Amino acid sequence: MSRRLHRVGAAPSRTTRIMIFVVIGAIFAVPIIAMVEFTLRAGLDGGYSLGHWAAILDPENERKYRALFVGVANSLVLAVVTVSIVVFLLVPTMILVALRFPRLQRVLEFVCIIPITVPAIVLVVGLAPVYAVVVQVFGSSTWTLAFAYGVTVLPYAYRAVQSSLGAVDVVTLSEAARSLGAGWGTVLVRVIVPNVRRGILAASFISVAVVLGEFTIASLLNRQNLQTALVQVSKSDPYVAVIFALLALVFAFALLFIIGRAGVARSIRRAP
Repeated sequence: MSRRLHRVGAAPSRTTRIMIFVVIGAIFAVPIIAMVEFTLRAGLDGGYSLGHWAAILDPENERKYRALFVGVANSLVLAVVTVSIVVFLLVPTMILVALRFPRLQRVLEFVCIIPITVPAIVLVVGLAPVYAVVVQVFGSSTWTLAFAYGVTVLPYAYRAVQSSLGAVDVVTLSEAARSLGAGWGTVLVRVIVPNVRRGILAASFISVAVVLGEFTIASLLNRQNLQTALVQVSKSDPYVAVIFALLALVFAFALLFIIGRAGVARSIRRAP
């Protein structure tokens, strides 16, 4: 019986891990390599050059690509505001529910998971009258789209934070800190948050990736972000549109790499 249990829980062999890595790597690498090859094409005559990449930095093309750079700037602002909503609103709410209202855990989970079951176009139909009020209060700036994105990223951010929060006995930690005279602010910032830091980082980076790749809500609400700008620019210069899409993918992969490295570094520091 023990031998059977050992086999069931055994880690995959080195050969299996390599095969999985090669297959998954090929799935991601093939389209990315195709995108790079496309951006390096010199034209109909064949050959490759860096002309399309250099055209982005050419001051003469500033007006031509202005919409694209505005879209990038708007997406970065949206990413910052959306991450702020996740970090300063969702995370404290989850911690408060875990500490003081554990019976509401299922309710909070249900509310956070609902957006993933609603198509984006249906979500926009419900958000349209809400944004009529938002425009009157906050104006029509693009950053207000972060309110809708905050709802969109809820399922992903919730799961990322909950995976770390569920692995820590926050009740015992908070009671121990309170018995030593720490206030609730100290308990939150210096006791609980460091223990769920990886989950918060994962939620933040996933939120950034979702914001950078979102098109439907921004398009239907007449806001300009990276994806809407890519569609606009691709009609006149598909090479530059693919270049920026490639850079967005590289940025997303870099964020995921940072998450993994942060988790490994924290595990090493905790090791005796």
